[in-house]
Amino acid sequence: MKEPIIEFVNFTFKYRTQVEPTLHNIDLQIREGEKILIVGPSGSGKSTLSNCINGLIPHIYTGEIQGEVRIKGKSITETSLFDLSCIVGTVLQDTDGQFIGLTVAEDIAFALENDCTPQDEMFKKVDEIAGIVEVDKLLTSKPGELSGGQKQRVSMAGVMVRDVDILLFDEPLANLDPATGKRAIALIDEIQKKTDKTIVIIEHRLEDALYRDADRIILVDDGRIAADMTPDELMSTDTLIRAGVREPLYVSALKSTGISIRPEDEAGQIDTLHTADYAGTVREWYHKQPARRREISGDEVLSVKNLTFAYDEGRNVLEDVSFSVRRGEMLAIVGKNGAGKTTLSNLICGFIKPVSGEIRLGGEDISPLSVKERGEHIGLVMQNPNQMISKSMIYDEVALGLQVRGVPEDEIKERVNKVLKICGLYPFRNWPISALSFGQKKRVTIAAILIMEPEIMILDEPTAGQDYRHYTEIMEFVKSINEKSGTTLIMITHDMHLMLEYTDRAVVIADGHLLADSTPAAILTNDEIADKAYLKRTSLYDLAHACGIEDADGFTEAFINYERSHRKEAADGT
Repeated sequence: MKEPIIEFVNFTFKYRTQVEPTLHNIDLQIREGEKILIVGPSGSGKSTLSNCINGLIPHIYTGEIQGEVRIKGKSITETSLFDLSCIVGTVLQDTDGQFIGLTVAEDIAFALENDCTPQDEMFKKVDEIAGIVEVDKLLTSKPGELSGGQKQRVSMAGVMVRDVDILLFDEPLANLDPATGKRAIALIDEIQKKTDKTIVIIEHRLEDALYRDADRIILVDDGRIAADMTPDELMSTDTLIRAGVREPLYVSALKSTGISIRPEDEAGQIDTLHTADYAGTVREWYHKQPARRREISGDEVLSVKNLTFAYDEGRNVLEDVSFSVRRGEMLAIVGKNGAGKTTLSNLICGFIKPVSGEIRLGGEDISPLSVKERGEHIGLVMQNPNQMISKSMIYDEVALGLQVRGVPEDEIKERVNKVLKICGLYPFRNWPISALSFGQKKRVTIAAILIMEPEIMILDEPTAGQDYRHYTEIMEFVKSINEKSGTTLIMITHDMHLMLEYTDRAVVIADGHLLADSTPAAILTNDEIADKAYLKRTSLYDLAHACGIEDADGFTEAFINYERSHRKEAADGT
């Protein structure tokens, strides 16, 4: 058995500014060459755990320590941050914050330059690492020109170039489309197998992270280790749900039929799941489910007709795109990174002008309307929260839209506090925004738009970086706005769970063209569409076929409707 490379020994940590510890009595060993997933709800202590592994605690974030953390036998309190960085390489969730060089090659070479590596050796090492992560053809590109998946590979190369022993990934899937996310997980797995490096992945999207097997899953809850199990063992319990972490869809579906999953069923991955004993039960459950589909009968509130746009002449980002949205509808716009989804939202909001085609709001051409005039009807929550935030304090940012419209202060306070509670931000209402995580900043920007109650709301990746509890709270609140006020919701998303659970229809954009316009279940059970648009076929499709159900579309719809009805019953207290 290999030696432990990461050891927490009865470790407790309390940040200098906090009253209670964030981590309590942590005992954990991770051995050389293991691949570990760390999961848990927001605020559970996952990030603090990772900050101990890479040395940011205690060297950047100070506080009170009890017990010990050893990285490759070295105590984090007695080893410099530089020496720890030679052992642990961290790939951040926000890759833009990790770039240093003006080109990909310069960025990868940065650490080698600091080490005064001879130029010939540096070129050779950069070429070698770039080949491993498959960015060798992008070495002269600027980091800002890259897609989300390419940026992540470059960040990975930048930490691997020093030949570190441990690779620590902070939510590597947060900003990637499903297919690119699959490739990222596959690449991490290949690197681990080729180099035998120790891999630690912190991730909310558990099912996607399990596209390749992991040795263990560490569940962190309330600053404690709530579970340390193999994926097969963990899926046979209800530990994830009790901690507020989303189970894989196929696991939830099996449990919904009344099946008790056993460790020997190998439910850690859909590809290894044994369904022979369960197929009959699943088929029987499916045939008992009522057919339910939400019908949208409202008038057409928004229409896009023959829309074409190009940033550079001769290179169309969108070409001849047409679709319509009904009042009160919840629509998903999906497709791979760089397909033109965000460009489409910018055209609707008036930030950019189309080359040809038209956009109509309530049947009226909106081309004469300014950005401000469109903003009276259409609210946009951008993907990057840092591009929206203009105030230093949370309360002030959420209140800003009401203040500029002259709403009375008493009403502002009541509405701000209400939306902050729904978005899980009320305890932080007097905090500076700079103290928030990426996911918390995202909730601030959603709250700032939700409070305005626009006629149409466009949300660009609304749940990126959110744990299951906050994902559910935000989406249930958004859905309640839709149901109570008839607000039309357009969601640009890479989250296939969101698309299935909360939208009535999905528009698929691939390479600037409209590829499909159908129900989410129909799209996510269609291999051809999924492959072209870089989507991920739902695991409910695989479960249906494994259980002998030919109508995978119908099975997917049945399970999603079942979940919706049970969630509504729970909300109503019935």
